Amino acid sequence: MAERAERRLTTILAADVAEYSRLMRADEDGTLSALAACRAIMDGLIAEHRGRIANTAGDSVLAEFPSVADGLSCSLAIQTAMANHNEPLSRDCQMRFRIGLHLGDVIIRDGDLFGDAVNIAARLQALTEPGSICVSAAVREHVGTRLGAVFTDAGAQQVKNIAEPIRVFRVAPHPNPPPQAGEGSALGARVGAAVAPGSLPLPDKPSVAVLPFANMSADPEQEFFADGIAEDVITALSRYPSLFVIARNSCFTYKGRAVDVKQIGRELGVRYVLEGSLRKSANRIRVTAQLVEAETGKHVWAERYDRDLADIFAVQDEITEAATIAIAPAIAQAEQQRAIRRPPESLDAWAAYQRGLWHQSKASTEDNILAQKFFQHAIDLDPTFAGGYRGLAAVYLQAAAVFMTRNLLEAQTSAEALARRAVALDGSDAEARSCLSWVLLRRGDYEGALREAEHATSVSPNLGVAHGALSLSLVLGGRCAEGLAAVERSLRLDPYDPFRSLRLRTMAIALYFSRDYSAAVGVLTQAIRSFPGDPTHYRWLAAALGQLDRNEEAREALTKAIAGAPAEFDLHIRERLPWFRPQDHEHMLEGLRKAGWQA
Repeated sequence: MAERAERRLTTILAADVAEYSRLMRADEDGTLSALAACRAIMDGLIAEHRGRIANTAGDSVLAEFPSVADGLSCSLAIQTAMANHNEPLSRDCQMRFRIGLHLGDVIIRDGDLFGDAVNIAARLQALTEPGSICVSAAVREHVGTRLGAVFTDAGAQQVKNIAEPIRVFRVAPHPNPPPQAGEGSALGARVGAAVAPGSLPLPDKPSVAVLPFANMSADPEQEFFADGIAEDVITALSRYPSLFVIARNSCFTYKGRAVDVKQIGRELGVRYVLEGSLRKSANRIRVTAQLVEAETGKHVWAERYDRDLADIFAVQDEITEAATIAIAPAIAQAEQQRAIRRPPESLDAWAAYQRGLWHQSKASTEDNILAQKFFQHAIDLDPTFAGGYRGLAAVYLQAAAVFMTRNLLEAQTSAEALARRAVALDGSDAEARSCLSWVLLRRGDYEGALREAEHATSVSPNLGVAHGALSLSLVLGGRCAEGLAAVERSLRLDPYDPFRSLRLRTMAIALYFSRDYSAAVGVLTQAIRSFPGDPTHYRWLAAALGQLDRNEEAREALTKAIAGAPAEFDLHIRERLPWFRPQDHEHMLEGLRKAGWQA
């Protein structure tokens, strides 16, 4: 009984011998013997690269591969092996193959391949020079620039029995072998060709390459799931303005290859490499991922995800989000540690910015002054770097509103100018938009602040600071339930956020305004434990405890709030600041009166 036809996406290799008729006319027996020898080499390489031979007829071979990378690697290996096999033979006796490679939808019946995709692979093979390879645009797009190969764009070609022209790329083994681990290699270039770089300088912000996840299960169908996770992580990380993320095509050139992360770091010019694997057993799936510092091989972060495979796409989304949420903060923390270790005289703009963030996160008067110094240094080193401007804007506002080392009106004016400069440098920078949102909120522009925060979250949905700006504008604008959801999202996305002290306070204020005073006390206690240098927490703690009639604790918190920063306390109590609505300011005063404060 005939096997039922099925349809699937696959990589098709079509090969035949150039000038086969001439060779047969010259020496039929010798040609058949040579073909058998060459076919033995070819069959072995196809099996080695996980391919399956679907059909052979005369001098032609039709094979399929589970991935484009396998198909191209096999094609290159075949041409290299054939060149070595032919080397001792005279030119007239050499057997040279032409190979066409295409990615497309095929029909499989009784093990054979049918459909337009097969015809396209055959037409590509016919366009190929002997000893070389032609691939379609679909193959070129999926593979990107591959080490050990040279791609030349041959343009769109009209071929027999195919309605639309086919974009063709000629591929040949690179004339020089790729560098071995530990060696550098110059950027190679040929006219009309793109060759993978051997060693690239690091960009001026943290850079990461996400390698294809290895499928460790026996089920080849999980290959697509593994690739999907890597692709989705690349897409998600690309939305972080503070990261330089290598594109999918370049990352996937390493698929199926055992390459040292140090070599990958040099070849792609990245500081961090994310690698992982997938294993399926029955209805369970395990995905492991680890982030490695390429230069040292040190593991920065690692995690394992075990899930039931009920809905494969939902599981893919869940793992992608969990990994992305963990990776970005892990890189941010690693970058700050790198910057702290460097002597001040050797800092570049990015390292100075990281030092500023580190001091800002300490939430003390002295650290705020140092943060200002480092952010200004970042601007001096690179006036086009938006990070320096947005960082300086934030610490100016903190200096005025929390630590009382700057005049509030002057600080607001300077901060707004700095934030607008950051946005002008890069309107798509979600961190700059978040900073501008905070600045606008500080002068009571709830609408403008919300607009900038929503813009930031739309540009970079997984950016913690953007959700933090959104939460603050919602809470102070009177939408506490929405604000709580946003601040919880912010804390989940970025557990190492330098604004974590502000995020916890935003949560506590939202709970206080919602009259959930017990929950507010719990959050403020946590905030004080984490950031003892921030006196603002004690003011809100005193108000919440006062509302709960926990009089002795409330008086103690009130004493600390006043003693820790008397000028800051007076600023927020004696008059309503622009970012508080009248009813919210009165609600805070009510709690403080119950705590023992007397006007």
